[in-house]
Amino acid sequence: MTKSQPYTQADLAKLGNTLIYLINQLGPVSKTKALKLIYLVQEVSVKTYGLPFFNMPFLVWRLGPVAEDIFVDLSAEEPVLLANYIQRQEQDGKTFIEAHQPFSDDEFSDNEMDLLAMVAKTYGPLTAERLVEVTHRPHSLWYQTARENGVLEYLEQGRMNTTNYEIDFGRLLNDMPEKQRMYAGQLEFLEQSRALKV
Repeated sequence: MTKSQPYTQADLAKLGNTLIYLINQLGPVSKTKALKLIYLVQEVSVKTYGLPFFNMPFLVWRLGPVAEDIFVDLSAEEPVLLANYIQRQEQDGKTFIEAHQPFSDDEFSDNEMDLLAMVAKTYGPLTAERLVEVTHRPHSLWYQTARENGVLEYLEQGRMNTTNYEIDFGRLLNDMPEKQRMYAGQLEFLEQSRALKV
């Protein structure tokens, strides 16, 4: 079972500026689309570099893999964690996320900027509904994790909305031992640094 994460200012700056970058490229995005794009940035980063982009867990929920704390923050009337970076707007009963300040690339390497551009170009034109389909494909981490834990049918039928099952991105690297070692080392480092913050 996961619990709320302690985030550093650097964690929040990286996440906030990722959202600002995506909004600058795509215009205001719906809450669901923002959550899917954040997940896809993480997945593409692990696949490409063997490194997580963000320091946060993603859980298996009905509409796909979700970073719970970010879902809560984007669902609140006023964001708390990301208040310095984004603002919410209600339009036709939907929540849209807009930039609250200019983009800053201070938290990003050149490789990370390239990765953000690629995610924006590849997935940005897709609707939130289509992004849900992308993250739910039969070979996706969401699908595999839900199936292995016996909740796939409940989620697909809408009889369950959330779970505490965490996505294991290391599975993307099963055929890449070097990247798998890098990923495991980075997770260990993040876990140790998180323990120091608690």
